[in-house]
Order: sequence, then C-alpha cells, then structure tokens
Amino acid sequence: MAPTGAAHVAGATEPPETPRAPDDDLPIRVEQSLQAYLERRRADAAEIDPAFGEATGALAAFVLGGGKRIRPTFAWWGWRGAGGDPAGETAPAVLRAISALELIQACALVHDDLMDASATRRGRPTVHVEFAEQHAAAGWNGRPARFGAAAAILLGDLALAWADDMLRGAGLPTAAAVRAAVPWEAMRTEVLGGQYLDVLVQATGDTSTRAALQIDRYKTAAYTVERPLHLGAAIADASPELVAAYRRFGADIGVAFQLRDDLLGVFGDPEVTGKPAGDDLREGKRTLLVALALERAAEHGATAAQQTLTGALGDPDLDIPAVDRVRDLLVELGAVQALEQRIAALTGSALDALGTADVAEPAASRLAELAVTATRRRS
Repeated sequence: MAPTGAAHVAGATEPPETPRAPDDDLPIRVEQSLQAYLERRRADAAEIDPAFGEATGALAAFVLGGGKRIRPTFAWWGWRGAGGDPAGETAPAVLRAISALELIQACALVHDDLMDASATRRGRPTVHVEFAEQHAAAGWNGRPARFGAAAAILLGDLALAWADDMLRGAGLPTAAAVRAAVPWEAMRTEVLGGQYLDVLVQATGDTSTRAALQIDRYKTAAYTVERPLHLGAAIADASPELVAAYRRFGADIGVAFQLRDDLLGVFGDPEVTGKPAGDDLREGKRTLLVALALERAAEHGATAAQQTLTGALGDPDLDIPAVDRVRDLLVELGAVQALEQRIAALTGSALDALGTADVAEPAASRLAELAVTATRRRS
C-alpha cells in the first residue's frame, strides 16, 4: 500500500488504497491482527529475557497454529447485524477487539489440555507436553511433567492477560469500549466457572443430564457464541431487544456446538479432529451423550451396559476395542440419536430467535449459515 500523500510523480500524489471490507475474508483478517499483536508482545517478552521470548513464541505458535476463528466470526456478525459498517472508520478497531477472543480461547485450551492430561491438540503435542519434552531433552533439574505443567499454567494466564490488553488497546471509541466491557467481563467469569464445574463433576462422578448441560452452557456456549455476539452488539450500541435475541440464539447454538463436539470426541476421525479416538472417554468427560446413555441404561435395567460405560469413563488405558464397545452401546441405547435430535431442536429454536430479531443483512443470513455450519461440522 502506498503511503498517504507520498509523491511519486512531480505534481501528483497517489491516493491511498481503499481497504477491502473483511466480511468475506474475516478469518484471514483475524489471523493478521493476531499475528501483528503477538509479534509485538513477544518482543516485549524477549526484553525481559530471551528465554521468556522463546516461551511466548510457543504461545504465539499455538494461537496461530489452527482454529476456525468461530468466536471472532460470531462477534463480527453480531456487530454487523446491529448496524456496524465494515467500511467505517471504527471497523479496524472492531476487528482488533474481536480478535482478542482468540486469546481467551487459547487460555481455555492450554489450561483445559493440562487439566485433562491431553497429549495432543490439532494433531500436535499440547503445550504442557511440548515443554515437558523440552525439559527432558535438555536434561534439566526436576521432573519434566512438573515443568511442563508450570509453563502451561503461566502461558495460559499470559494469554488471558494479553486478551484483556488487546481489547483495551484496540482503539474502540470510549463509549463503545465501556459497553464492550459488560459482556467481556461476564464471559471471562462464565468460562472459568464452566471449567471449574467440568473438573468438579469429574471428581464427584456426577453423570446427570443437568450437570452436563450446565457445563455446556457456561464452559462452551457462553464464550463461543452467546457472549461474542453480545460483544459485537454492545460495540455497535444495539437495542436491548436485539441483545436478548442474540443471547437466546447464541446460548442454543453454543450448546448445540458442544453437543456436536461430544459426538466427535467419541466418534470423530482422529485425522480430522486432531485428537485420539475416544479421548473424551479416557479423560472421564461427563458429557450429555454419556449422561443420556447411562440414564437410558438405568431405565431399561441394562446393568452390564451401565458397568461398561462407567468403567470406561476416566480409564487412561482404554484401548480401541474398548472404545468400539462403548460406541456400540451409545448407539444401541439410543443416546446418539437422542443427541442428534437435541442438536436439531436447539438449532431450530436458535434460528427462531434470530428470525424474530431485527438483524441487518447480510448478517442475518450469515448468522443462520454459521448456525448450521457450527452444528454439522466434522472437526
């Protein structure tokens, strides 16, 4: 892009290029925004110590190493649907602000992988595993696993801190920044609350459908769809009615998104999902899929099925034949069909909520498309 006002021919100047609206290449724009921000913050970290700069480089590689950028996408279309102008002067600041959602996601994933003792993410070693391997290869003092855990905790915390910094430094108008703080602050508390409940029910062994849905609501739905939409709407100064409709839509689609994730966690192709088959079972995830299966097994007096399912949950040595037996039971007990029906019902109710709202085009159509894409994905 030529600098504004730079003379290339005597007596003439080249006008600045008009930036393209990021509607169609939003994930690329988010990636660029994150890359620029992380490069600057990595340089800050390196000034503390080159070793810390290298560690933050691993965080940057994690953030930029994949992901669908779902959260910024919902936030952008929430803003557009509330009247946000992609060609307006505030659009670049909005893009930077919503890109910060990916750093919230990075914090959640890095910590979640550690808590679940997951070895891989997106087909690569998880952050705590990567740093444990670095420790072991260097022959440092202490236990590699402990070092890896400490590094993951600190880098996850750093991602959360940088998310706040990125939002505050995005350049939003003062009034918009004040409005954005409301969903942002609620979202951070909700996702951490959902994470805690997830750990709690694994410890207590609660396999109720109520517990599973509560975790889905706060650990995933709130910060994946509902609050990102709310964030975009708040920046655009949307009406309370539109915010309420967005939140109904987002809560339903967010839960449906997690239910699809639960199915993929057991039935997904590792080559596509990037995680080993049956990893959710080994981690002892009390998902709605498992809760429905146990509920139906109890109703039918299928004691052997109950024992097989409960025995598989949290078994780190669960092999592929055992995973296959659990898969068969989930189908036979009707849990898979019930979950598919729940996903379809939630998608339908979400689209109904969207249809009742005054959402500007093309956002209304894009949000409807995103709802279907998010709940029918294969990874």
